[in-house]
Amino acid sequence: MDFFAISLLNGLSYGLLLFMLSAGLTLIFGQMGVPDLAHASFYMLGAYLAYSVSLWLGFWVALVLAPLAVGALGGIFERFALRRLHRSGPDAPLLATFGLSLIVFELVQRVWGRGAVDYRVPALLDRPLFWMMNTPFPAYRVFVMGVALGLLALLWLLMRTRVGLLVTASLTHPRMAEALGHNVPLVLTLVFAAGCSVAGLAGVLGGLVFVTEPGMALSMTGLMFVVVVTGGVGSLSGAFGTSLLIGVLQTLAVSVDVSVATLLQSLGVGYVAGIKQDHALLRLTVSQLAPTLPYWLLILVLVCRPRSLSCTR
Repeated sequence: MDFFAISLLNGLSYGLLLFMLSAGLTLIFGQMGVPDLAHASFYMLGAYLAYSVSLWLGFWVALVLAPLAVGALGGIFERFALRRLHRSGPDAPLLATFGLSLIVFELVQRVWGRGAVDYRVPALLDRPLFWMMNTPFPAYRVFVMGVALGLLALLWLLMRTRVGLLVTASLTHPRMAEALGHNVPLVLTLVFAAGCSVAGLAGVLGGLVFVTEPGMALSMTGLMFVVVVTGGVGSLSGAFGTSLLIGVLQTLAVSVDVSVATLLQSLGVGYVAGIKQDHALLRLTVSQLAPTLPYWLLILVLVCRPRSLSCTR
């Protein structure tokens, strides 16, 4: 029971971190309609900038400065690149963000090297908060969970204020918003910058949970789109629920060292049509298949519930 509890907590902390990354894309993709393929690159930039700033000023200053810097870079990119491409259809922004992701990947390798950097948890949080079955649960993971929940509350409240109404009006009825005297292009820039800043915040925290290295963006790109599409494009609540579901499923699956054949037998399935029980696919363990679970979930949702798990925004 303790093992299940600690795995559940690890899954929730991973899911909440995934939500922070996906929340920014939910704002950009769901509100602006821009499929930002460079979003995970902003996540990676957040981790690397926080690493560099923390060497000089400490982690707590990096926690504030790195997301702001990433948001500023995202705003500059939207102002001088994406703004010119909005009228060219969805393909142009898609290709532009893809090109930006490659540029960031190359620059990160040139500046910080091809290997992982020594980005460490701050001393205040580098300790176990409690123990379960002789297994420590780090205080840092609890801190990440708290920041993610705070971000969810902030975004939820913000979208229900006059600021949120202005953003929605600028995106859904831009001509009417301009007629009322609002600067719609500036609103779009700020929304994109805010989404990038949230990704940078996820990078600051995620770079300590995982390894800060040049491949970290690629490893998260597919996952964040799974969360956004499965949870409903533009739905923060959908992204939140899907992130937790994926986090818990993957974490529990990693701990199950049982072959697929054994699992099928335990479920009473003695035969799979067209596949022998000693087939190489059935010899794979559940833990080996854990990285593919989010994509199976995406396919299942698209087939059975094309409107996504969330029907409302």
